[in-house]
Amino acid sequence: MTAIAKTALALVVVGALNWLLVGAFNIDLVAALFGHMSLLARTVYVVVGVAGLYCLSLFRPAAAATRVREEYKRVA
Repeated sequence: MTAIAKTALALVVVGALNWLLVGAFNIDLVAALFGHMSLLARTVYVVVGVAGLYCLSLFRPAAAATRVREEYKRVA
């Protein structure tokens, strides 16, 4: 796993933990730390969102490898 992928995954986990706090306890940690919808808070939200979109690309290679294995089994 590349450094970019590890960083993106860490940011997605941080975002998931923030949403857990929002859902379970109504505490938005990002807003508490950086201010409600301040420029810095919005930047954090955008960076975590972009990391989430990047993490979607991590699913593709596994799906492609699965298709190759299935094709190989079918031919063999």
